[in-house]
Amino acid sequence: MDYMMVDVIPVSDPNSSTMAQRVVQYQAVLQMAQQAPQIYDLPQLHRQMIEVLGIKNADKLVPTKDDAKPTDPVSENMDALIGKPIKAFIYQDHDAHIATHMAFMQDPMIAQTIGQNPQAQQIMMSLQAHIAEHLGFSYRKQLEEKLGAPLPPPGEELPEEIEVQLSRLVADAGKQLTQAHQQQAAQQAAQQQAQDPMFQLQQQELQVKAQEVQRKAQKDAMDAQYKQADMQLKAQKTAVDAALEAERLKLDQTELAVESQKDGIKLKQARQQADKEFDLKMMQALQQPKGGQNRE
Repeated sequence: MDYMMVDVIPVSDPNSSTMAQRVVQYQAVLQMAQQAPQIYDLPQLHRQMIEVLGIKNADKLVPTKDDAKPTDPVSENMDALIGKPIKAFIYQDHDAHIATHMAFMQDPMIAQTIGQNPQAQQIMMSLQAHIAEHLGFSYRKQLEEKLGAPLPPPGEELPEEIEVQLSRLVADAGKQLTQAHQQQAAQQAAQQQAQDPMFQLQQQELQVKAQEVQRKAQKDAMDAQYKQADMQLKAQKTAVDAALEAERLKLDQTELAVESQKDGIKLKQARQQADKEFDLKMMQALQQPKGGQNRE
């Protein structure tokens, strides 16, 4: 009750550290970050160090990805060239952003200019990381299309049962999406091969070989048909020759029979003629006078 009308303000807190102590702590962390910079968010670390030192406008001195605002892909390319942080946002057209960034990185004039920059490696790493971020959002969007429903916002904490069910659904959708991407990649590879001059030449050679094989097969088939037809003609000729020979033999037999008949008739006629001549001589002999000749 004695102190109800008095404002007592503590001048120190044994649990709080002084500015000097915090600076020493951040310096220690900076030294550790130099040994493994890939696992530290260095811009954020430097920014906090500046804030500990009490310097104003630390966000302008050391901008971070959290300060980045949504912008078009061309502006993102420009920001990457001057070292400003760039960030992808979930609602953006990620395929368009990826295509723009890839074209920017593959442009020979841009590549030559970046290659002369001392910060070339950092610029390319920043662009590649940004493309990966867009790729992740694009993959998320494709999974949502496969599922037919939106996924929970990134970083949202989910109940265990919902997380397990969602993981199973996403696993099935991921398999389907992978198969679709594999088919698409195969089609693109086939299209690229079709446009390759060497591939076209090989295809033409294969077509020529196929045509040669087809032509040879057709020739073999025609030769087989000709051979079969020739065999049929020869068989027919043999059959006709056999029939003609049979007819000739039959005619010969008929002619022999006719000749035999003719010979028989001639023999018969000769006998008849001989008999007539004999009878005639006998009659003449009997008609001669009896006195002057011996009858015998």
